[in-house]
Amino acid sequence: MEIRAFFALALPDAVSRWLADHADSLCQYDKHVEVNWVDSESYHLTLCFLGEVSLDQVDKLEVVAKKKLAEVSSFQVHINTAEYYPVSKQLALIAALSPEHQALTALNQVMMEIALEAGIEFKEEDFKPHITLGRLPARNQFEAPEEWPSLDLFSLADSVILFQSKPGERGSIYTPLFTIPLQDMA
Repeated sequence: MEIRAFFALALPDAVSRWLADHADSLCQYDKHVEVNWVDSESYHLTLCFLGEVSLDQVDKLEVVAKKKLAEVSSFQVHINTAEYYPVSKQLALIAALSPEHQALTALNQVMMEIALEAGIEFKEEDFKPHITLGRLPARNQFEAPEEWPSLDLFSLADSVILFQSKPGERGSIYTPLFTIPLQDMA
């Protein structure tokens, strides 16, 4: 049996509420009602999308992640921009990002190393750690603003979660498979 899986950081409720308000302000640019806006209860910061993995690979991922994340310290993520983010030939996102954040970029690299060590091959060309606010077909009429509304949030990255993703009636349903805590900053 295979499942769709990805590594992510959880977001505190307060950050999710702020992001939901921000997403509401972006609806004005969805003039053709093409964006499937994500429910704020499903917000998370995606670190590495793995695609289809076997249950054996999930076990390997947990073992390797515990080892590789044992010395990684928690850190603050500054979420300071939103943008239109084409993911593939079929999908584009409206996403909140933390551009050029060294600790987040380093964690993304570690997560890709963990996946490779667990035997998972994937392509992450031009991947950016992100928070999906909305999804839309890659071929769309979304009118991105010349200047996106400002965003200035902080969230503690204190654990990495492997989520299973299943399609649901109102968007994807995310189930945590395991959580690896990062070392306390103090």
